[in-house]
Amino acid sequence: MNKKRPRSPQIVNRSARFNYSLEEEFVVGLSLSGPEVRAARLGHVQIKGAYATIRSDELWLIGASFSLNTQGKDDKTVDDRTRRLLAHRKQIDDLAAAKKQGFTIVPTKLLTDGRYIKLVIALGKGKKLWDKRETIKQRDLERESRR
Repeated sequence: MNKKRPRSPQIVNRSARFNYSLEEEFVVGLSLSGPEVRAARLGHVQIKGAYATIRSDELWLIGASFSLNTQGKDDKTVDDRTRRLLAHRKQIDDLAAAKKQGFTIVPTKLLTDGRYIKLVIALGKGKKLWDKRETIKQRDLERESRR
């Protein structure tokens, strides 16, 4: 019997596209506990300002915060510990080579629709202030042309 789950809210790092010029994307898994999975499915996750790094040949997510329910219904605690990302060895090697070239590994989206919780990470180069101004200008021009 195939039960339909209610659609999970999308968790997107909108500031990643503004602060970085993004290149190649990878889909990786997350090593989470039960309450963290529940928080992710409910949309109580913040990945703005988070990034991934490579330590001892493993990929780690730093700066993502999960709002976990404790004993009480309205009682929440924010957990922002470092979490392990699950990726293939070739993906980790590609990411390590890109980091040596000056790229940053930025989480862009958390996928919670399927059975597993996945994270979409992208290689990004940090934008300068004038690049960000150019992005704002282009966005305004597009908005005006649509009107």
